[in-house]
Amino acid sequence: MDLFYRRYGTEGNQPLIILHGLFGISDNWVTFGRRIADEGFDVIIPDQRNHGHSPHSDNFNYLALTDDLFDLIEKLNLKNILLIGHSMGGKVAMRFTLENQQMVSKLLVVDISLKAYGDRPHHRNIIESMQAIDFETVTSRSEVEEILAQRVESIRIRQFLMKNLYWKDKNTLAWRINLDGIARNLSEMFDAIETNILFSKPTLFIRGGLSDYILPEDYPKIRANFLRAEIFTIEDASHWVHAEAAEQFYQLASGFLTGQPDWYQD
Repeated sequence: MDLFYRRYGTEGNQPLIILHGLFGISDNWVTFGRRIADEGFDVIIPDQRNHGHSPHSDNFNYLALTDDLFDLIEKLNLKNILLIGHSMGGKVAMRFTLENQQMVSKLLVVDISLKAYGDRPHHRNIIESMQAIDFETVTSRSEVEEILAQRVESIRIRQFLMKNLYWKDKNTLAWRINLDGIARNLSEMFDAIETNILFSKPTLFIRGGLSDYILPEDYPKIRANFLRAEIFTIEDASHWVHAEAAEQFYQLASGFLTGQPDWYQD
């Protein structure tokens, strides 16, 4: 699949690929991507399939998402890759790294583990809330947000979802995201990664202290596959740790990716 992507920095520098999470888009990472590009990286931020400007497909699982990433890397002829992935994107990044570890030099995973998570009602509620919008009757973005607010209480999550909204024509709003395709395959997004493959290069997991996606009991499994894994908690952040603690996250990520010897003390 030919993914849409945004690119910042200088081509020829070490490539850094950033993968967004479920319901996300590449735009979520633009501020971080532009800033980290100034550290000397060639930053590529794709929209994953069924998200943003990338094509829609009824085939939506981690095998397909990992193949998409491989195809993008081949298309751009990238070598010695740095990978960042959040949530769903973190699962894609972990799977790709374990299957193609000769292509990856460092891995940074944001608030997701290798375990199975089960079909979470929260995600179903988000999809149903977005599907409930009647774009034949709404005439503004504020109307869409008011309708979402009836079922999605968090202002931050509503704002996150609203980034998927666009003007299909001068009078009609629409969702870019393929809600129907994601809904049909949502259970695939909670699969575990089960493999004996080991990755011995530098790996960093950053978790939110208010999130339950990575728990202390998950640490042994993480370190069983990622032999040099460091696990860092940003205490007052939730699952969207990179947005809620943007400066602390940036300092950790930048230090890790650039190889500053004291990054973990910042």
